[in-house]
Amino acid sequence: MNAYIYRLSVVHRRLDEEIRREARARFPDAIKLLRLKKLRLAVKDRLTRRFQDAVPA
Repeated sequence: MNAYIYRLSVVHRRLDEEIRREARARFPDAIKLLRLKKLRLAVKDRLTRRFQDAVPA
């Protein structure tokens, strides 16, 4: 696993944790949750592209 994929997976995991933490808050911020989810999706898309590029056809 190269360093870029590893860093992206760490960022994805941290975003997951932050989303869970915000969702459990007494008064979750819907805008913040939406922003975090969009960021997480962007990171997931990058990871998917990297894995597709890394796997020979």
